[in-house]
Order: sequence, then C-alpha cells, then structure tokens
Amino acid sequence: MENGVGRESDAAMFGEEEVREISGFTRGHDYVEVTCGCTSHRYGDAVGRLRVFVSGDLEICCECSPGCPEDKLTPAAFEKHSGRETARKWKNNVWVIVDGEKVPLFKTPLLKFYNQALKGANRSHRSQNGRVCHRDEFVRCTRCNKERRFRLRNKEECRIYHDALADVNWKCDDMPYDKINCDDDEERASRRVYRSCSRSPTCRGCTSCVCFGCETCCFSDCGCQTCTDFTRNVKP
Repeated sequence: MENGVGRESDAAMFGEEEVREISGFTRGHDYVEVTCGCTSHRYGDAVGRLRVFVSGDLEICCECSPGCPEDKLTPAAFEKHSGRETARKWKNNVWVIVDGEKVPLFKTPLLKFYNQALKGANRSHRSQNGRVCHRDEFVRCTRCNKERRFRLRNKEECRIYHDALADVNWKCDDMPYDKINCDDDEERASRRVYRSCSRSPTCRGCTSCVCFGCETCCFSDCGCQTCTDFTRNVKP
C-alpha cells in the first residue's frame, strides 16, 4: 500500500478493513488500484491492474504478456481479451486475490461505486414503467450480410453493442453471447420488428428508446464523438 499517496482524496472510498487482504492494493488521487485477473481454460490466467475510480468507472491495464498494448480496458473487454469461454459475466469471471485466494469481483467491496453509478444512471434514463430506455438494436455482419440482435439492458450490453457498431469488420463470430456463426439463420423479418421498446415493442425509433447519450451507453474511455461530447458536457 502506498502510504500517504492520495490518502485525502480517496479516504472515503474504502476503509482499511475492507481492503486489508486484497493483493496489490494501492491508492491514487481519485482511484484505488488492485491486482486482478481472468482465467481461460484454454489460455490460463490473464493478469492485469484494475483501477476503481470514485466516479464508478473501472479500467484494467492488461499485463497478460510483456509489452501487451491493451490499456484502459473495461472489465467486459478484458474478459474477452483474456479468452474466457463464458464471456459476458465479468463480475463473476474477473477476480482479485484476497488472502491468497482468487475471489470474483462481485464478492468484494470494489464494485460499490460502480453499482451506485449504475443505479443513478438507470434512475436518470427510465421510461414511465421504470425500465431502462434502450431498445434492442441490430448490427449487420460484414461477411454474410445478416443482421444480428443486440440486447441493451445494462451497461455491459450497451458497451458490447457500442464496440460492435464501431467495428467496420464486425462478424457473426464476434458476438460474445448467443454464440452464432454465419451459417446460422437470420431472424425472420416478422421477429425483427419487435425491438423491446418499453413503450411499443414494434417501435421504429423515438427519443424514449433511442438514446443519444446517457451514463448507461456512453463510456469515458471511448473516443467516438457521442461519448466524447457526453463526457465533456454532461459528466462533472
């Protein structure tokens, strides 16, 4: 533990008892940092450094191999980078070492600021029935030209869709859940019209379900125009 470094700025984040047994724990100006990892049955352990910011943001610098260029990854992206077979469950699959044992993040106090930020975001962008207002969206495969559905129920799923939409070479094989490939049939047109909008399941797009920027679907580590504008203009 770094004595005195950032102690006043992060004093309210975690008490000494909460983090006493967490391996590699250090304190920064507005964050804390710990050793983390994700285990693939095929490739073994990928190790990194997790930063937990008081804002709720989570960043991982990967150290899976000497000179690995992956920096400032989201936990979901780190999980995918590690080759974890059961992706999309980063709270279970990304671990820290507590008292010599690998412990999933969700069993530690490290996610409390992330969870608080997520709850606040969900409250600020809800429809009349209380659901988060992001309908299902589709991305077209560049190899087979079929459209694939993306569910946008939480920040993890929004990030997966966000990255797929930005990938000019996105393919069916890149889908991290609902494992599919180009040989699988595309959804019937009659099924694709149902987009899980909270107001109308067949909504063709409105400001209730098509979001142009909120805490759930924008990311501080992304350089796209939407995320950059939101981070500069909305976040404190």
